[in-house]
This record gives sequence, C-alpha cells and structure tokens, in this order.
Amino acid sequence: MNQFYSNSIFWIEVEKVKPNPYQPRHEFDESKLRDLADSIRQYGILQPLVVTRKEIYKEDGGLSVEYELISGERRLRASKIAGLSQVPVIIRNAEEDGKLKLELAIIENLQREDLNPVDRARAFQRLVDEFNFKHIEIGQKVGKSREYVSNTLRILALPEVMLGALSEGRISEGHTRPLLMLIEKPEEQDVLFKEIIYKKMTVREAESAARKIASDRIRKKEYIPDPEIAELEGKLTQSLGTRVQIEKQENGGKIRIDFFSNEDLRAILDLLESNKRKSSSEMLEKHIARMTGQKQQGQKSTEVAESKTEEIVSAEPAALIDDRPKEDIEAQENEDLYSVKNFSI
Repeated sequence: MNQFYSNSIFWIEVEKVKPNPYQPRHEFDESKLRDLADSIRQYGILQPLVVTRKEIYKEDGGLSVEYELISGERRLRASKIAGLSQVPVIIRNAEEDGKLKLELAIIENLQREDLNPVDRARAFQRLVDEFNFKHIEIGQKVGKSREYVSNTLRILALPEVMLGALSEGRISEGHTRPLLMLIEKPEEQDVLFKEIIYKKMTVREAESAARKIASDRIRKKEYIPDPEIAELEGKLTQSLGTRVQIEKQENGGKIRIDFFSNEDLRAILDLLESNKRKSSSEMLEKHIARMTGQKQQGQKSTEVAESKTEEIVSAEPAALIDDRPKEDIEAQENEDLYSVKNFSI
C-alpha cells in the first residue's frame, strides 16, 4: 500500500492540505504568488505537491483524513488564489519523521532557489539545533561545501534589523561579509550598514570600508591612547548617534563627525544647541560649529553617519549592487569567512 501511495498521484481537496510545520520559508512574495496563480489557471499544476496522510479520530467515534504538506507550499497558496478546489499530490509514508520533512522542504526550496539567505540560514540552524546535524552533513544533503554551510549560518550573528534588510533585498548576501568583519564593533557595524543603504554601496566598496575601519583600529592600538580623548569620543558617539573621531594635535585638534544629509547635520546642531548651557562642552561646541560651518560652505564630508534604524527599514528598497565577478562570489561561498588572510591590511 505504501508503495502504491508513493508512486501514484491523487487529487484531494485544497482545504484538507495543512501547511508543513517544518517549512523553512517564512516570506512569500504576493506578486509572484499571483503570477503563479495566473499560470496555474492557464496550464494547471505541472508538478504535484508532496504530502503525508493523517487519520484523525473524532470524539463521536468517526474518522476524518487530512494531509500535511511536505513540499509545494507556494503551489498550494497559488492554487487557493486561483480558486482551485483540488490539487494533485503524491502521498509519502505517514511515518516520515520531522527531520525528513524539514530536509525535503529545504532541499526543494534550495533546488528552486526559493529561499532567501536568512530563511536558508535559519533552516540550516534548525537542522543543527533540532536534529544535531553537523555542518558537513548539511552540506552533503544540499550539495554544498561545509564552508558554505558555516558561512551561511554566520549570517545569523547579525542584528535583526540587518537580517530584515537582507530578507527584503535591501542589502545583498555579499554585503554581510564586511558587516560580519565588524561583529565585535557594533557601533561601527551599524554605521557601515547605514552607509551601505544610503550610499548604495557595492560589495567591494563595503569591504574596502570595513578594512579601513579595521586598519584604523589597528593603528590606534600601535600608539598609547589618551584615555580622556577616548572617553570623549565615546560620549560624543553615543550622544550624537554617529561616528565621531577626535584628532589631538600639538595645539588643539580636530573633531570629525560623519553625517548623512543636511537634515542630519541640522539635527546634530540642534542637539548641541540644546546642551549649550553645559559649561564643560563650550569649547567642544566651538570646534564643532567651526567644522560644520566649513562643511556647509561646500566642504561636506563624503562619509555618512547614523540615522534612526526605523527610517532605514522603512526606506524604499535600494538597487544594491554586488559588483563581484561570479567566480569571486562562488569562491567566497566556500572560503572560511574568518580566515586570517581576510583581515590583513
């Protein structure tokens, strides 16, 4: 009977098919679903869904049957939009365990390239957490290298706002590499993330910026830092919400404040104005006012600064460019992301 099920196609009611609890994909593009629904109306479902059969005993002693989806959720959703009452299915053994259901769902989506990078990483993480898969085993299942799986999982170390931007296509998977280089410097990481969004940085531009930040950090370690200057930098960075660098010179020094736009610059000035009464910051305000005055006269810094996270998430998606050749992208997928050579200056 099981063999008969596995090799046969059945037509069952759409309402009886329940979603796969192990579905790795969490986001479905509504416009693409409508396009698929139009195709289904015209040509029908060309590939059957895969389900398991479940018998449910009712309190009155009756028996009902429903089906749990293993793969084909996009086709199921589109079929409902298209108004189909029945869909073609292949029924797998009802005893298939959760690991196999998750595995089949992941593999089907990967083969169709339907998973975005974040959903793929979270699916891999479920295989690790719930079923104790090793990275090399996951790679064997999906036809990828161990390094590819490990690098994919590292994406999950990014903050949720960055993962959201990656899921929505506001940044590319290639942009996660330079962001992960700054994982131990969350302030710098956040600024670079916003620079990628607002400046529409390519992957190579973002990598160059990350290496420059790492280089500056190394140079600072080569000299004995001034604790007071370091403290002031930290306080200014926290207060202004942007990258602030203080360069102490023989007589006085310079303060560099990064910003995104004239509106951001005015917001910084308003913030400084609100703290004008604090005598301890009067000299600092003079330096900042002098510097920002010069920027308004045409010497605006080419770098940008931090703005509110909510504004970035609600911004229109940018046409971000992954400017690396295809062979470079494929090579980096199988490269150890944290290799020492990637951090050389």
